[in-house]
Amino acid sequence: MSLRIIFMGTPEFSVPTLSALAQAGHKIVAVYSQPPRPGGRRGLELQKSPVHQAAELLGMPVLTPLNFKDAADRQTFQDFDADVAVVVAYGLLLPEEILNGTRQGCYNGHASLLPRWRGAAPIQRAIMAGDHETGMMVMRMDKGLDTGPVALTKTVAIGLEMTAGELHDRLMLAGASLMKDAMEKLDGGDLPLSPQTGDGVLYAAKISKAETRIDFSRPALEVHNHIRGLSPFPGAWFEVEIGGRPERVKVLQSVVSEGNGAPGSVLSDDLTIACGEGAVRLIRLQKAGGKPLAVGEFLRGTAIAAGTRLA
Repeated sequence: MSLRIIFMGTPEFSVPTLSALAQAGHKIVAVYSQPPRPGGRRGLELQKSPVHQAAELLGMPVLTPLNFKDAADRQTFQDFDADVAVVVAYGLLLPEEILNGTRQGCYNGHASLLPRWRGAAPIQRAIMAGDHETGMMVMRMDKGLDTGPVALTKTVAIGLEMTAGELHDRLMLAGASLMKDAMEKLDGGDLPLSPQTGDGVLYAAKISKAETRIDFSRPALEVHNHIRGLSPFPGAWFEVEIGGRPERVKVLQSVVSEGNGAPGSVLSDDLTIACGEGAVRLIRLQKAGGKPLAVGEFLRGTAIAAGTRLA
């Protein structure tokens, strides 16, 4: 047996789940993704999302409505006569008519251990908070924000040096396997559902530009978690004077180190930086418009002497 599935997703994170469901023999009757957006080197070309591109390669029909306010879009969804909708990082809040628009509802692959980190940026927020573990969950969606009952869970450890990019990739693959298992159980009529507890609810708000600047007045561990939680995108950054003018530099990797001094002060030639408590050593950096460089290579092209103050 197999299910008739509507798949809804947009970024690279969603693609392995789409592929896993197709390889498992389910019928993907339609794929929904965010509309093409301006991109390319000049930002002028409309670019299809990773899910849109993957679906076309697999010969699947793709729909890209801006939302589901139009009654015709809602009717089209229902006309696919699907057993279930699978949602992974789609990027739209779904109205109840869509949530109930298939025979068995909508199931979401969410990258946290719910109810901790409901919302838009669970991977980054988990690392920034210093969590030691997170995971993927398959839940049946309801009209709340990530509040539906949970079906299956896969826990993933967060290493002390792991970046958001590394955790993203690990969860991406775990989520694909978990959703495949969930749909197999749903098809067999034995998918369990457990209500979420009301304890420990945290919201993973979207990362704002205002919080990407590094605050070296915070303790070293918090600064380190902030850096790795925003690496590689959007990237935590500081400003330093280079060639007589302030320049923004992203930090993509760091380690907690030893040292004391005024927060933001460069303590050594290997870019150990004083924090409010302790210090961090910067490992991988990127100037605006440049490529990521290991600290040694970066310093060969950009001298930042001990005693310099980063802001």
